[in-house]
Amino acid sequence: TFSLFASFLLSSFFFLLSSFFFLPLFFSFSLSLPHFTMQTHNPPIRTGSKPNQSLFHSFKQSLPFPEKLSDLLLLFARAGLLLCLVASMSLVLRSSFTSQSHQFILPTRTQTAVHDPVKNSTSPTNISHIVFGIGASVQTWKDRTLYTHLWWNRNRNRGFAWLDGKPGKTGNPVPYKVSDWCFGSGYSCKSSAVRIARIVVESYKLGLENVRWFVMGDDDTVFFTENLVTVLAKYDHNQMYYIGGNSESVEQDQMHSYGMAFGGGGFAISYPLAAELVKVMDGCLHRYSFFYGSDQRVWACIAELGVPLTTERGFHQFDIRGDPYGILAAHPLAPLVSLHHLDHVEPLFPNQTRVDSLDLLMQAYRVDSSRILQQTVCYDRRKEWSISIAWGYAVQIYPFMVTATDMQIPFQTFKTWRSSSDGPFNFNTRPVSSDPCWQPVVYFLKQVQEVDTRGTKTTYERFVVKDVKVCERNDYARVMAVKQVTVSSMKMDTQLWMKAPQRQCCEIMDKWGDDNHIWVRLRKCRKSETITT
Repeated sequence: TFSLFASFLLSSFFFLLSSFFFLPLFFSFSLSLPHFTMQTHNPPIRTGSKPNQSLFHSFKQSLPFPEKLSDLLLLFARAGLLLCLVASMSLVLRSSFTSQSHQFILPTRTQTAVHDPVKNSTSPTNISHIVFGIGASVQTWKDRTLYTHLWWNRNRNRGFAWLDGKPGKTGNPVPYKVSDWCFGSGYSCKSSAVRIARIVVESYKLGLENVRWFVMGDDDTVFFTENLVTVLAKYDHNQMYYIGGNSESVEQDQMHSYGMAFGGGGFAISYPLAAELVKVMDGCLHRYSFFYGSDQRVWACIAELGVPLTTERGFHQFDIRGDPYGILAAHPLAPLVSLHHLDHVEPLFPNQTRVDSLDLLMQAYRVDSSRILQQTVCYDRRKEWSISIAWGYAVQIYPFMVTATDMQIPFQTFKTWRSSSDGPFNFNTRPVSSDPCWQPVVYFLKQVQEVDTRGTKTTYERFVVKDVKVCERNDYARVMAVKQVTVSSMKMDTQLWMKAPQRQCCEIMDKWGDDNHIWVRLRKCRKSETITT
């Protein structure tokens, strides 16, 4: 290298210069020997002295001392200069061959975010620490506006929709960026799967400050952002995490991978993992160009880094066809984080459009985000009723005793995504009986209210399906007489999700003389209390 060559030239120069000073000094020693005598007070050695005295005499003559003070000063000056030259040459050689890791190098500023400990890294994670990357296209972006309006907050959310071109005026609240189409060779620059897979890379390279998580999703993904924050806050953002959920349909999981986070349900990548992913992504995409989807390619690249999927059950890919009622009415004990494929399933609430039904669910979510869809089971022992409440969505009443284990299993009101078959799914399901006397009476959310900022009151009304056979037994008649169910509760503390999960308890507040309306109160379970006691 140039530095080594320069060091060689300097070393050669110093050697010649030292030779220039050293050789005259050597010759000065030799030439001055005849003029040197030993200044001593010993008496002169006489002839006939012992043999060792002649040796001592020759030794004395071999010690050169200058006769004048100026010669002595010149000698020391030349020796000192020689030492300085040797020291300088050693320093140059050491600097040339020593590893740069021992040198002090001033840091340079870069436009790409660097993973220093994030500002206030010990503070709880909040929405400002998350950057969303939404995969979209110009063709679909305008139609998705109806969904994004329901969950995107301009004043709080950070992120962009990444499009394949510049759209016209859409009114979509999510800001957009146009993806970088071409970034290498070996695979098509026009592959939408490759473009969308790189969103995490392009989001990272924006260099935004104070980022802990990158969250990916589709343009038809609906995020429940408060619950997303709750879930991510459980994890150390300084570690490499890949968090998401599987497909509901086993055929999809087997085709792709159980270890893959499905992109429609959304997934989260911690900042340190994104930093490593940026280094390998483009080369990795070459190796997996035969994969079908963008989420599968991202998973493959993350797998090469040795990071497994951390599964959270609140991410919903919704790889199902038909009515999602069964899943929503028996939601797992986990915060609701996302919904997807809402254009491919029936509306969440009957007799409403897809957007209106989602808006109603969002109203309940905004009142008590942690409790949305959380299932509670309780019993009226006097009437021998079993009640299941999916808060903010629906209430089921059975005029007979049903175990909690059964009520926690979703009714199969849907089919698989790819083949529209009856399963299998990656969770247990139970069939809907064709006998109306074995079906629950269902009440859907009608209204949600906030009570004194700390409490809530939700009202559910019985759903009547026309031209459907009704059970005529007396026990069913008593349930059918109930037109409305009111549920009261305190708002659920988000910190409960940081602890071991436990379903809450509920109790029926009997009001004598009112057979058309029942009241239920939700609360924490008391010590040693079970759902059935």
